[in-house]
Amino acid sequence: MTRTSVGHFVSEEARTAFLDTYDRAMELWPAPHRALDVETSYGTVHVHRYGPETGDPVVLLHGHAGHPANWHPQIAALGAQHPVYAISTLDDPGRSVQRAVASGPAENAQWLGEVLAGLDLERVHLVGVSYGGWLALNQAIHAPERLASVAPLDPGGIEKVPARFYAHMVAGLFGMLAPRRLRPALARLLANPALVAPPEMLAPLMLAMRTWKPAARPAAPPFADDDLRRVAVPALVLIGARSALLRPKRVLARVNALLPSAHAEIVPGTGHGLTLERPELVNARLLDFFAATKAEHAAS
Repeated sequence: MTRTSVGHFVSEEARTAFLDTYDRAMELWPAPHRALDVETSYGTVHVHRYGPETGDPVVLLHGHAGHPANWHPQIAALGAQHPVYAISTLDDPGRSVQRAVASGPAENAQWLGEVLAGLDLERVHLVGVSYGGWLALNQAIHAPERLASVAPLDPGGIEKVPARFYAHMVAGLFGMLAPRRLRPALARLLANPALVAPPEMLAPLMLAMRTWKPAARPAAPPFADDDLRRVAVPALVLIGARSALLRPKRVLARVNALLPSAHAEIVPGTGHGLTLERPELVNARLLDFFAATKAEHAAS
């Protein structure tokens, strides 16, 4: 679930090189956007902000080894109506600086709750993909006080990570070494949109693979039934029909059985990276969900 020690770059030169690629990747976001740092019990958390000053805030949590630029297809659409905050999560290479290990669910809920408090955010729509989806569900279970809703996208935490997910990751790494002309076909075959993502987005990931230690975290364990039953805020769960992480029909059934406040949907033709594969659909689903949540709150 989390590392047993604080992650670090192998040298200051490696960190500087990584941050240069990170900053270049953030140029994929629409302008203007700004950066903020929030102090927590576990370290300094770096946050990128875009959008208006009013409206219910949207907070985005990227996947394992990712970074806020991964959300670039969502920022303009969500930020047209909502202030958007994308967190460079602790326990991953990025501009956040971790000083203590967040060793379990309660600790992860604590640092994220401290970020939301430090930003003075209320009625937050918390959106996470993959490991970020685990963090979002975890927050709804352990510290939902500042949440208006939660939207886990092909999330960890619903079922045990299957062996095929690791095979999929290895295949994707080999795919990145293939000639560029072959990558679109490989991306379709593997349902892996990272193979055709902008090179600026991939550069931090590739560099961190070589220079960030430890390189991997243990897989996030699935939440117990009683944990998922504690999710009381409205939830939108989107599942990739070709997900390498999840068995879509089983996950759909478990979500429908345990999260009475959830709307769950299998997105046809998408894999684990549905935010990159079908950004228009994901953006539309999120905005409709936020609007419905606001209307329900106003009517209550």
